[in-house]
Amino acid sequence: MLWFCQELDRRDRVLARMGWFQIALLALMLVAMVFDHRTLLGLNVWIKPSKFAVSIAIYVWTLAWFMPYLTGVRWAKALIRWGTVVAMVTEIVCIAGQAARGKTSHFNHDSEFDGNVFGMMGLAIAFSTLLDVLLLILFFVRNVPLATTYLWGIRCGIFGAILAAGVGVMMAGNGAHSVAGQDGGPGLPIVNWSTQSGDLRVAHALLLHALQILPLAGFALSRARKPATPRGVMAGFVLLTTLYALLCAAMFRQAVAGRSLVGRYFSVTEQSETL
Repeated sequence: MLWFCQELDRRDRVLARMGWFQIALLALMLVAMVFDHRTLLGLNVWIKPSKFAVSIAIYVWTLAWFMPYLTGVRWAKALIRWGTVVAMVTEIVCIAGQAARGKTSHFNHDSEFDGNVFGMMGLAIAFSTLLDVLLLILFFVRNVPLATTYLWGIRCGIFGAILAAGVGVMMAGNGAHSVAGQDGGPGLPIVNWSTQSGDLRVAHALLLHALQILPLAGFALSRARKPATPRGVMAGFVLLTTLYALLCAAMFRQAVAGRSLVGRYFSVTEQSETL
């Protein structure tokens, strides 16, 4: 663990410390939960900002890990680095600030102030997504000395994160995470994905974390001990990426159709308990 922390700091000190800033905020929020028992949509007001703090930490640490692979583009790396910091600080301040007020942060247009906060969050994520597009372009046009499957894992992962932003736009247009239902109903533990209606957060999360999953898969395949031809290793990566893409597509289609990920199971369980 100590090696990992030191390596992150070596790769990109700014993004690494931005991640630790999020972890510090997470600790404060966990303490706040002990004393603040207010709820929003059936959950403690600090649950949502806590999840975002973790997600942001993982995101910026992933970018920090990728940064040294790009050489000779200091201006672009500085833009991505500091632009990401500004966007993520804006995002977590808006979410935590609304939680402190006892208000929802997303899809909230109850007042002019609430609408402005939600709009500011949207602008921050839009800017962050543009930075992801720039990062993806750099990983295509620059000479990056990495194993082929690892490099393509990074490229596909960044592309997945960009698509996740597209699902976020759909949620904003829908005015809720849920489809054919309302936010705040019964949901799965921790993630709170709806158990009664479609929930776009499932596909959103899978696409967002492709940024970690696909590079790790590509790296693992490039280090496989069993002897294999480069073509065979690449074929394995293409298969894994295709299966992951199909999973994301299936979760998206199910949500758009208004069907819960586990609704059928929960319905059967509830009926059996009633009987």
